[in-house]
Amino acid sequence: MNLVVHVEGQTEERFVDTLLAPHLSDHGFSTVRAGFIGGMQGGITSWTLARRDIVNHLEDDPSCIATTMVDYYGLPAKGGSAWPGRAAAVQAPFADKARTIEDALLKSVQEQMGPSFDEGRFLPYVMMHEFEALLFSDCWAFARGIGRPELGGRFQRIRDGFASPEEIDDSRDMAPSKRIEALVRGYQKPHMGTLAALAIGIETMRGECPHFGCWLDWLERLPGA
Repeated sequence: MNLVVHVEGQTEERFVDTLLAPHLSDHGFSTVRAGFIGGMQGGITSWTLARRDIVNHLEDDPSCIATTMVDYYGLPAKGGSAWPGRAAAVQAPFADKARTIEDALLKSVQEQMGPSFDEGRFLPYVMMHEFEALLFSDCWAFARGIGRPELGGRFQRIRDGFASPEEIDDSRDMAPSKRIEALVRGYQKPHMGTLAALAIGIETMRGECPHFGCWLDWLERLPGA
């Protein structure tokens, strides 16, 4: 079974290559690879282009399972680039925000693929609120991973203000990545984010981030389904 993870940037691509692919290979996947949405390597594109890529992969490889790994923070909500469900998610309770978008994305792909499409071949995943939230799953490991152990306590104080890392808010100034950049001058997202993720480990992220954990559980079950 082959898995394509549609991502929006190099940070997510490296996460797939260094953590997710090795983990899922132990659960029966033949290949796990990242594909940039719309051919981009940084920043989100319109849903029209993203859906085109997803549908192309599903049609070209009948053994392919497709998923997404995109940030809730920054997903377009209005205009020609808007992603289905994003505007509605603003008014939804926190627990329903990501699922509101994911359900709308699945419906959109189903409509494009036609009535015979097996919806089990596509599982959208929207990260709350962005990739960097996962790094707050273990603040001390995060700090050690980027070579700044003295920041562990400051990262932990941010984490302690929320029920889970996924709830760290998504405003322009207070999103997880913005909080990190305020503490770490010259923070390099792909490089440092990967080092931190490796230090933390995927199982710790699963335990601390419920929505991420549900996605990982679903992926692990697929080869044996």
